[in-house]
Amino acid sequence: MLQRIQSIYLLAASLVLFALYFFPLAHNVYVNNAPVTISVTGIFQDVNGVQKHIESFTALTAVTAVVALIPLVIIFLFKNRKQQLAFCYGAILALFGYSFWMAQTVKKAVGEGVQLDTHSMGIGLFLTSISIVMLLLATKGIKNDEKLIKSADRLR
Repeated sequence: MLQRIQSIYLLAASLVLFALYFFPLAHNVYVNNAPVTISVTGIFQDVNGVQKHIESFTALTAVTAVVALIPLVIIFLFKNRKQQLAFCYGAILALFGYSFWMAQTVKKAVGEGVQLDTHSMGIGLFLTSISIVMLLLATKGIKNDEKLIKSADRLR
C-alpha cells in the first residue's frame, strides 16, 4: 500500500538527496587564494560577487540523480515487501559508497594544503546521512508491515 509510513520515509529520503543540487558540500574554502564553493555539480568561484562555474563534476551529478531516484523506485515495490527490503538495504550500501566518493571528491578539489573546518562544511555533506536514517526508518516500517501480515495469516 502506498499510504504507509515507509512511503513517507522513502519520499523524504529521495527529496533530501535531490536537495544536494541546491546545498553546497563546502563553501568559503580558499583554493589558490580565492574563495570557492563546492557542490555536487562542480566548483564555483566567487568573482566580483558572482558565482562562476570553474570545474564540473559530471559523473557525480549523474550519480546523484540515480541515487536520489532509488528511494522513489522502492516506494512502488510495495507488493513485494521482501524485494522492497532488499532494495532498501542495497540503497543504504550505495549511499555509504556515494558518501565516501563525495567526500573524496571534495578532498581532491580542496587540495592537500587546505584543511576543511566545520565552518566551511556545507549542509550537503550531511544530507546523505539524513537520507540513510530515513531509509533505516523505512526498513523498520517494512518489517513492521511484514510482521503484521504474518500475524494476520496465523489468525486465519
